[in-house]
Amino acid sequence: MRSGKSFKEVKILEKVKHKNSLSDVLLKIDRIIELLDRIIKNQAGYSIDTPPQLLDSSALLALPDHLRKTANVALRMGRVTAQDIADVTKRERAVESAYLNQLCTMGYLKKERDGRKVFFWIEYGTSSNTCVLESHGVPLT
Repeated sequence: MRSGKSFKEVKILEKVKHKNSLSDVLLKIDRIIELLDRIIKNQAGYSIDTPPQLLDSSALLALPDHLRKTANVALRMGRVTAQDIADVTKRERAVESAYLNQLCTMGYLKKERDGRKVFFWIEYGTSSNTCVLESHGVPLT
């Protein structure tokens, strides 16, 4: 006695399962593409979720001590690498790189890759940043 489904019914069910699994795969691929786009934008120095922020005195005071020290050196030196900051702060380059990237993610710094070097800087031109720069003795000419 035959139990179960006919050959034709089994083939139809397999096609339905296959279509559902394909749609699931396509949804997962779309999600992966979105995540990769976010990573690429972040690597290029763009802030993903945070708009550019002004690094004024109140923002500096709100930062944790380790980030404030890094931000102050970046303010004084202009366009810097993690090694430039590490030379001044006497911390490891990798530590300063992590701190600079945190400041980028927060929207306080911009970054750009030139070969193997990554440069960080603060966008000038706002009255708030100008005030902070003058207080650190950075000439604005």
